Amino acid sequence: MALTTPITATLPDEELRQIEDQITELAAHIHAANYRLLTLIQRFDAAGGWGGPGLRSCAHWLNWKCGIGLNAAREKLRVAHALIDLPKISAAFSRGEISYSKVRAMTRVATAENEEFLLMIARHGTASHVERAVRQYRRARRCQALEAENERHDRRSLSWRVDEDGSFVLSGRFAPEQGERIMKAIDAAMEEIEAEQKNVTAETSLEPDMDRPLPCPVAQRRADAMERLADAFLSGEGGRVSGGDRCTLHVHTDLETLRADGEGAESTLEHGGNVSAETSRRLGCDCGVVHWAHGEDGEPLSVGRKTRSIPPAIRRALQHRDGGCRFPGCTAHKHVDAHHIVHWADGGETRLDNLVTLCRHHHRAVHEGGFDVRMGADGNPVFFDPRGQRVPSVPETRFRGNAFALMTQNRRAGVDVSAETCIPAWAGERMDDDLVVASLFELEVLAV
Repeated sequence: MALTTPITATLPDEELRQIEDQITELAAHIHAANYRLLTLIQRFDAAGGWGGPGLRSCAHWLNWKCGIGLNAAREKLRVAHALIDLPKISAAFSRGEISYSKVRAMTRVATAENEEFLLMIARHGTASHVERAVRQYRRARRCQALEAENERHDRRSLSWRVDEDGSFVLSGRFAPEQGERIMKAIDAAMEEIEAEQKNVTAETSLEPDMDRPLPCPVAQRRADAMERLADAFLSGEGGRVSGGDRCTLHVHTDLETLRADGEGAESTLEHGGNVSAETSRRLGCDCGVVHWAHGEDGEPLSVGRKTRSIPPAIRRALQHRDGGCRFPGCTAHKHVDAHHIVHWADGGETRLDNLVTLCRHHHRAVHEGGFDVRMGADGNPVFFDPRGQRVPSVPETRFRGNAFALMTQNRRAGVDVSAETCIPAWAGERMDDDLVVASLFELEVLAV
């Protein structure tokens, strides 16, 4: 079988050189413009300028307004904020000498102590060289951290002895996450004991007792809390914790509360807490409903069967129609709720033209955040912000500029760019990975 090469148009060498220079010069202008873009993004994010109607973050704003993917937007934000503490990398980036790809890689590990060394690699190597240097350094640091963590984990221990007076003396060494968990459990048990003591005092004391002893020292209260934890486990209540357990939130409410439209009324949670009526309306949009009949004394007379506020067939049709959150600019398609535009407690029907899917963030914005949604004549939902102004379904279109405007703006900003500005000084030699990693570790030690 004969190998063939693609047919390409031939151009004179002189014209090819001109095109090459135009490409590298324009690339340098784009690098400098990327620096200005990140600077503006950082200022915009720090000032909270993205906090428009229903927007969740600056990355969400960039996704909607600038057409940047969410992951790419989050990365731009990370780099933009990292550049604040990296003046040398920022200066080279602002002059178009290094690309965003190189800067993105360097900011993963760059510090004030090693940025000049990383910048040397960026100026003399390609983006692949910088990525590899950073990857090798991070891998070495991760291995170092894992070794230290394993050594620390191996040193965990708990021992006790019985003192001469019969007291138990405990001595322990725990991994950080173990110690944090134990500390939080002891603090919670201490709070529980203190609450019980306050209640007993309030119930049994008719007047202040000036001779009442002062509270125990904190060390003694921790000892009591440790005993409380042991009692909880031995009673069978404390040994069944699972990080994967799912839970159901029970909200006890009534139609009057749901119809209160967020004004005054509250609903009761299973263990005694309260949520507002508007929160109850949000939870009731898409949930299981159990009807209770109560007597005059509040005792339940009968309990009906659990039903879904939205039948499965309608939910499937709704998911097929909406495909995710319908709030303008939102791209969420998982963990979405079905929202009744006219709540079923107000007589709204559970039909497709009265339903819209919203992510948890925007569902709360519509209920507790003052936003509103109505179904338009064309069958598409229309959203309004708390001021009553319509939220545009698409971002505003503005003039985005062109290559010539970009180059002119750079020159006005004093950026001196030529066809050689961003070309690295790499001559084809191999990079010494060990030397790079060792140098970065040495700079890390010197910084301590």
